[in-house]
Amino acid sequence: MTKRHVAVILSGCGVFDGAEIHESVLSLLALEHQGATYQCFAPDIPQHHVINHLSGDEMDESRSVLVESARIARGNIKALSDFDANDFDALMLPGGFGAAKNLSSLAFDGPNCTVNTDVKNAVNAMLEASKPIGALCITPAVIAKILEGRSAKLTIGSDPATIGAIEAMGGDHKETTHAEVVIDEKLKLVTSPCYMLDASISQIAEGAENTVSAMLGLI
Repeated sequence: MTKRHVAVILSGCGVFDGAEIHESVLSLLALEHQGATYQCFAPDIPQHHVINHLSGDEMDESRSVLVESARIARGNIKALSDFDANDFDALMLPGGFGAAKNLSSLAFDGPNCTVNTDVKNAVNAMLEASKPIGALCITPAVIAKILEGRSAKLTIGSDPATIGAIEAMGGDHKETTHAEVVIDEKLKLVTSPCYMLDASISQIAEGAENTVSAMLGLI
């Protein structure tokens, strides 16, 4: 059987200013466990800011989302502007605050946020091709903005403020707990809360495995 090829969009490296590392690595592991291959992508843009992950303080420096994401991908990464939906069977977005700060302005503008053009183009291209999308943690809220007004069924867990933002963007939020997934069969969208809940790394692994399984099942 032909292996499924999945694109993975990263948003930097580190939970507070980029992609959540556990969610990212465990998503890649889940894809390999389930017989898929993958290619990582990231927007070639500056990070919104850089956070010291030891102190939580903002640092006086600038970093590239693509270069930082390359840390997780071990250098095997491409600029998201090079993404071609024809080359992939599915699309996966791990979470982390980078999704709300670099892939979009959700962290600052809430329901009135904007989404990076390359991210929006990639998601829309997969939707138009009727190819499935998996999204973890906060990234379902970014998808809700892209799908504004289309009543996308999705989850970020149970955080009231984020649920309110999703519903303000026209999303149909379903409350979930650890490792649960919500599947929008019509849009071929699979979401799970991961670190939007107070989770252990084993619960993140289970959430990633369940999301990948459901996503590949929609191909």
